[in-house]
Amino acid sequence: MSSDRGQRAEPQELLWLCEELWRVGGVQFGDFSLGRTVRNSPVYLNPKLLISQPATLARVASLIAGELQMAMVRRKQQVAQFDVIAGVPIGGLHVATALSLQMRIPLLYARPEPHPDDHERPHIEGIYRPGQTALIVDDLAAGGGSLVATAKQLRRAGLFVADAVVLVDREQGAHRRLAEMAINLHPIITLDVLLTALRETGHITPDDFQRSLRYLDREGESRSEFD
Repeated sequence: MSSDRGQRAEPQELLWLCEELWRVGGVQFGDFSLGRTVRNSPVYLNPKLLISQPATLARVASLIAGELQMAMVRRKQQVAQFDVIAGVPIGGLHVATALSLQMRIPLLYARPEPHPDDHERPHIEGIYRPGQTALIVDDLAAGGGSLVATAKQLRRAGLFVADAVVLVDREQGAHRRLAEMAINLHPIITLDVLLTALRETGHITPDDFQRSLRYLDREGESRSEFD
């Protein structure tokens, strides 16, 4: 989440997260196209599988909470103080719920955009006051479309949004798109970090590793200070 490596989570915690994603089958190799951003990717990530491991999900929430708390108390505050946690449906909502329970901070979520004629349908589920600050939480970022949509809904409801945290960032445009909205993206790990950890532990072949890195070089965005 920061270029200040000395203040980050312990390296073994990040390695543990990489191992857990691998153990539950959350990292696969082949030829995958998902949505508008991920096209012919040699690597597929599915952090949602972690929700079937309650102890793992609780530890993930603790890891994220620790990262956020350190970022908020640094001299150069990297995450704004927030009043509510806003999960991005569907995968991000499970992580956000675990984080809400861990930090004892209220949870919200933005419903998908309603039909233009459906004026009575609420956009935001949960209790909040306009003027509060919301932290957006998602499990995975690629192009950032879901994060952007959630941020827009929260802001229309009168909430401030300065930061978004994701478990894994595929580094394919989300950071840039959020920066254009004055929102900082804070990944716990990035795809290149995940791939490097799995290669060093012998879980993935050199061929899969190199193909994935070539894909990132071709399709990924420039690295940021938060990677």
